Amino acid sequence: MADAKVIPFDDDRSRGGGKPRRRSGAGRPRRPDGGGGAAGAEAALSALPGGQGSAAGESGGDGADDGAGESGADGGGAGRTGAAGAADGAASGGRTAPPGAEAAEAVAAALQNALMDALPRLLGGGWERKATDALSFLRRRLTGDYEVDEFGFDAELTDQVLVPLFRPVFEKYFRVTVKGVENIPDTGGALVVCNHSGVVPWDGLMAQVAVHDHHPADRHLRLLAADLVFMLPFVNQLARKGGHTLACADDAARLLARGEVVGVMPEGFKGIGKPFADRYKLQRFGRGGFVSTALRAGAPIVPCSIVGAEEIYPMIGNAKTVARLLGLPYFPVTPTFPWLGALGAVPLPTKWTIEFGEPIPTDGYPPEAADDPMLMFNLTDQVRETIQHTLYKLLVERRSVFF
Repeated sequence: MADAKVIPFDDDRSRGGGKPRRRSGAGRPRRPDGGGGAAGAEAALSALPGGQGSAAGESGGDGADDGAGESGADGGGAGRTGAAGAADGAASGGRTAPPGAEAAEAVAAALQNALMDALPRLLGGGWERKATDALSFLRRRLTGDYEVDEFGFDAELTDQVLVPLFRPVFEKYFRVTVKGVENIPDTGGALVVCNHSGVVPWDGLMAQVAVHDHHPADRHLRLLAADLVFMLPFVNQLARKGGHTLACADDAARLLARGEVVGVMPEGFKGIGKPFADRYKLQRFGRGGFVSTALRAGAPIVPCSIVGAEEIYPMIGNAKTVARLLGLPYFPVTPTFPWLGALGAVPLPTKWTIEFGEPIPTDGYPPEAADDPMLMFNLTDQVRETIQHTLYKLLVERRSVFF
């Protein structure tokens, strides 16, 4: 190393044949062996991570140092070519999608296709229209763009939410058979008189679904409900929205004058809260106020008989003390309630039949007939006997309570 000659920068550049040489590092010492520079560099750099382009570049640089101008230039060109190739490879590698991206896109596309194929089966035919209608309904509810009549009846909410909510119970759970619904007139007012039973008024709700879904004119049954219904939180609002109103002569007369189908259950709490031993035995129909209302409005009276509701909660006792404490007309004791708690409140899945009888016309009577007590008594008894005989007929035809 003592004999080594340091070549100034200008001399080094002149020995490279007048061509500028690319230096791999500042101040790198020159190897003393001039003839084996290329082989030594290749052997030394082959063990380092890099690539063939880098090794070739070093070989070209050493050739220039040893005096082989053209060989050095060629070696340097090869080095630049290798470096450019490595740079292009790195650039193209950066544009390549990460591993698994194509597989993820394929899975997403397959899931989308499967969902689009499953929607018609899940939502039925015309699901696009149903989805559009649902969004439009939601928009109207949020903006308040819907109509409610003077009694609080919301026809759109009833058609879109309440009836569909009870329809599975009607069709799948109680499996209701509807007969004679065409006896309700397509237009104009009518008074539907039903028997009442079952501890909880499921019979009124099922009668509403029966008229809504099975009548050819898609009419709504406007039920007259007891005061207790409108004293219960949340229930009172739903009852109003669903078309119920207070069981009084004034509200019934106004509804009939508007051409509505009005439903009344004259037995009241005496019917719905009677013991299981008295099932399908009609209680007293009050003083015949519904007949007087129908006579004044000239609306036909349609008897309605409901079989199947008596057995959903077999009432074997009445805890009168508890009922007085809670302010209820009765507190039922059944084989399942209150022993099973909330589970005991689930009704038994009995088989139901609802039959609407032939209408009894009232438009042939003079206006003063509504004040005739004998006529009201006769018409009340006629309606009651029609319902009772129809109940006996349906019970004879019924194969089983549950089938």
